[in-house]
Amino acid sequence: MGGGLIAGYGYLGVMAGRFLLPAESGRTIPTFVTETSRLKMGKSMPFVTAAGEKVVVARRGPGETADDFMALSSVCPHLGCQVFWEPQNNRFFCPCHNGTFAADGKPTGGPPLAGNQWLTQYKVRVENGLLFIDLPADRLTREQLASQGCGGHGDDPGDDAARGGGALA
Repeated sequence: MGGGLIAGYGYLGVMAGRFLLPAESGRTIPTFVTETSRLKMGKSMPFVTAAGEKVVVARRGPGETADDFMALSSVCPHLGCQVFWEPQNNRFFCPCHNGTFAADGKPTGGPPLAGNQWLTQYKVRVENGLLFIDLPADRLTREQLASQGCGGHGDDPGDDAARGGGALA
């Protein structure tokens, strides 16, 4: 009986430590998005990470370097609503409380501006004509980490209109 109590308290201590101590931070996992040639200049595409996070990936330059691409969360930091690109206004718009963001994710209006809440920007890398975004490893489960070899669900970036994507100026 004493051994069971010791094991039980030991397990409780381990679980409390995992809960109370911060997770490993700063570690990222490169996640394949698409071939760079499939995302045309000025166009964007939706992307869903293995953890279910919604990201918009856009090509803003004609080259083949990371500087020619960007990846932003498409979730408003104010209330977690989906933001949409408005090409006619050259901005992201959140319909929940009329929040607006510039093409780089900077808040330009509504509650996000008042709270200085930017859209999360992900680091982008290009390797051999393939586009990757770096995702925080602490947001992924072991199963998701194991599956990262296949990336998210980028599909065909040429079909922006059917999925709510569009052009970025």
